[in-house]
Amino acid sequence: MNPESDPPPAPIRVLLVDDQRLLRAGFRVILEIEDDIEVVDEAADGAEAVELAARHRPDVVLMDVEMPVLDGLEATRRIVAASATGGAAVLILTTFDRDDYLFAALQAGASGFLLKNGTPEDLVEAVRVVARGDALLAPQLTKRVIATFTAPVPTAVPTPDPASAPGTPGQRSGRGDGPLAGLTEREHEVLVLLAGGASNAEIAGQLLLGEATVKTHVSRVLTKLHLRDRTQAVVFAYEHGVVTPRTAEG
Repeated sequence: MNPESDPPPAPIRVLLVDDQRLLRAGFRVILEIEDDIEVVDEAADGAEAVELAARHRPDVVLMDVEMPVLDGLEATRRIVAASATGGAAVLILTTFDRDDYLFAALQAGASGFLLKNGTPEDLVEAVRVVARGDALLAPQLTKRVIATFTAPVPTAVPTPDPASAPGTPGQRSGRGDGPLAGLTEREHEVLVLLAGGASNAEIAGQLLLGEATVKTHVSRVLTKLHLRDRTQAVVFAYEHGVVTPRTAEG
């Protein structure tokens, strides 16, 4: 055995969930062409999806929304919450370009949301993205999430307080005993900009920090608030009044 030849990584195991058999067959063909993806089973409704997710413990569940017996949103909640699934990532794939479905899916714990009018390449890449633990939204939906949930990106003024400088234990944000109470002032500033849609580079520019430092702050914010990704940070920030909804100008 050649010690230099490493075994290939295990394929991404996918569970297909859609009430239309023809669509499931099409998704299977698209995904199984790829060497790094394996379709482990198919489900025709949400209840069957929950059962098969517990049985197969897939890496990714490709989930439709409108289905009989149990809809995809409730199935997503149950799959994400069930330890027996082994932490499967749910990727919503739907025909319906509806904000209520999008936000409900994110709140249910979905890791991605795509529309069925995308390309096969979009689908394959989305499966890979959520399988590695990242979040993904269809490009046309990302701006709508930010526009719906937040005001324009605010300008944060760097604080000269040394207690909140990078690498120094900061002070609490003074917001009572709620989930925000555990954030330092600097972390709160990062959350505001993060929820406004700013990239790490933009946050670094606003706060006069290095990008590596910003990345650390973002990670701490997500960990302290028990959020899975930046998209959930937008939802959280809106729901807890960190940022305000967009209002009519003038």
